[in-house]
Amino acid sequence: MRFATTIFLTDETITPVRLARELEQRGFAGLYLPEHTHIPVSRQTPAPMGGELPREYGRTLDPFVALGQAAAVTTTLSVGTGITLLAQHDPIVLAKQAATLDHLSGGRFTLGLGFGWNVEEAADHGVDWHTRRALVRDRMALMRALWSAEPTAHKGEFCSVSASHAHPKPVRGPRGPVVGPRTLIGGGAGPLLFAHIAEYADGWLPIGGRGLTETVPVLREAWAAAGRDGIPEIVPYAVRPSPGKLAHYAELGVPEVVLQLPPGDEAEVLRTLDEYSQYL
Repeated sequence: MRFATTIFLTDETITPVRLARELEQRGFAGLYLPEHTHIPVSRQTPAPMGGELPREYGRTLDPFVALGQAAAVTTTLSVGTGITLLAQHDPIVLAKQAATLDHLSGGRFTLGLGFGWNVEEAADHGVDWHTRRALVRDRMALMRALWSAEPTAHKGEFCSVSASHAHPKPVRGPRGPVVGPRTLIGGGAGPLLFAHIAEYADGWLPIGGRGLTETVPVLREAWAAAGRDGIPEIVPYAVRPSPGKLAHYAELGVPEVVLQLPPGDEAEVLRTLDEYSQYL
């Protein structure tokens, strides 16, 4: 079981370069970064964890720029988004960004996708909240068309692209219907989410990893019903580790766990890495 990390990197925390080097040197497998373009001050949408929204949400670095720095100063560390808010992106531009980062890192990039929770943030991007899941599905289909080996057109409900030359290509080859970098989808368990995962992803990023004993078999059933080979990757995300919790994940066949780091300065983050090193 691999151990990666996630952190809200901001203009006030440890830098991407310093963190990436420390992670690789200590033997951690990867670094995932979240995304918020901005946090409207109206704050009509409740914070997902309840209470006041932490300061770091409105100060996050752009994940693709920060991960590019992390990849440039490492050789084995995987880099990923946790998660990219695809509904808030131009899919043609995002396809180029993701493929470029995957190419330059030698195939170390994981595209973690999500549908978002902040209604006001999404609205500023012109997103209709009630159709955002269908929008993400359509935009992913467009991106897969651009990542295909041969020029491929896509015409969907929300977006389209003509058959085009689009390079670089992601390093990984096709996996059933999945074309592009390693792709994981975040979100709460349910039939719609599991249908999305089975259709166009490699696996699931369940936040916190609770309830997996009941939900993993359901996802695997949806995966098999969609005609996918093997089993989906299950990557518990933003986990506060304990020996018992990690042993449970191992029993479930989890290949990777993403441990939560504090959004702190260098000293605080390195102390936490020292604490987490006992699990490596």
